[in-house]
Amino acid sequence: MESFEGPVDWSAMFAAHRPALQRAAFKVLGNVERAQDVVQDTYLKLSEAGHAFDARQPLAYLFQVVRNLAIDAQRRAALEARVFVDEEDGLQVPAGAGTPESLTVSRQDLRIVAAALAALPDRTRQAFELHRLGGHTQREIAEQFGVSVTLVNFMIRDAMTACANALYQAGR
Repeated sequence: MESFEGPVDWSAMFAAHRPALQRAAFKVLGNVERAQDVVQDTYLKLSEAGHAFDARQPLAYLFQVVRNLAIDAQRRAALEARVFVDEEDGLQVPAGAGTPESLTVSRQDLRIVAAALAALPDRTRQAFELHRLGGHTQREIAEQFGVSVTLVNFMIRDAMTACANALYQAGR
């Protein structure tokens, strides 16, 4: 990879390498739409950073950021699949009684997640609840709060990270 001196034109770099970046994210995620979202999130992160930094090897840095965000997205999706299930997914499944141990673990996990959410700033918690529990889109939440969709995305991500960290710290 070639080294560069001076400020990096991230927009031009994204335009030139977007398909390759999406393929890199797809290798981790296995889903085209989620890979596109990760590349978009990477662009937003680097755009928000502005000229706060210059990378010696901007293309390598760009691919590393995409890879890291894709791994984070994959972990977040795994957590969501484990902790949060869409209501419709269970409509045709008979309720199982479960073992006393599994019910206890599930209740403990729910308490851990509830405590993690309660510790968040009110607006972050509300955004998460509106999106995950209320079924509102990020755009609807942004309009309701009078903020950008990007900020709502970050608030929801922060809430998911807080839940994942709380479960991880509890050994789950």
